[in-house]
Amino acid sequence: MTGADITGRAAPPPHRPAGDAVRAMRTARLTLRAHAPGDWPAFRTFYASEDARILGGPHGAAHAWTLFAADAGHWALHGFGWFVLDDGTGAVGTCGLHRPPHHDELEIGWITFAPARGRGYATEAARAVLDRFRAAFAGERIVSYIDAGNAASRAVARKLGATDTGARARHDPQAEIWSHGRAA
Repeated sequence: MTGADITGRAAPPPHRPAGDAVRAMRTARLTLRAHAPGDWPAFRTFYASEDARILGGPHGAAHAWTLFAADAGHWALHGFGWFVLDDGTGAVGTCGLHRPPHHDELEIGWITFAPARGRGYATEAARAVLDRFRAAFAGERIVSYIDAGNAASRAVARKLGATDTGARARHDPQAEIWSHGRAA
């Protein structure tokens, strides 16, 4: 179907705010950069863990690779996507904007891998991503779909100024919709 996504709905308009390539950025403690082959072991460990249940896991290596590659490939398809969070020791998480076909709105998401949790990396990275991309998505609401039991992600959303809308995501009834407001 021309002009439709895999669900049959009209495809969202393409956005290409950053071009085809990931442009790295730095925060006080992190480098947000493109995925690299050397990041795979950290992502594989996360996707194989119970922590990945928020993404339908734990996942075997084959499906984990598909998720890893999809996050990297979002940039080529849309000109925006997921960054690897690197604290100088390697990949410690991921954060970015995405809009897969089954999501109703543009989402900012974050994951911090277990060894790096509790350091504020998710908040730091998400704030940088929002600051960088708000102008490119002027007028669009940016949301986070957060599992109702994920207290840590709810805390990050609050620190970013997001509010719980009281609604649940159509694609995942366990996910609350947190609004970061409309991009300016």
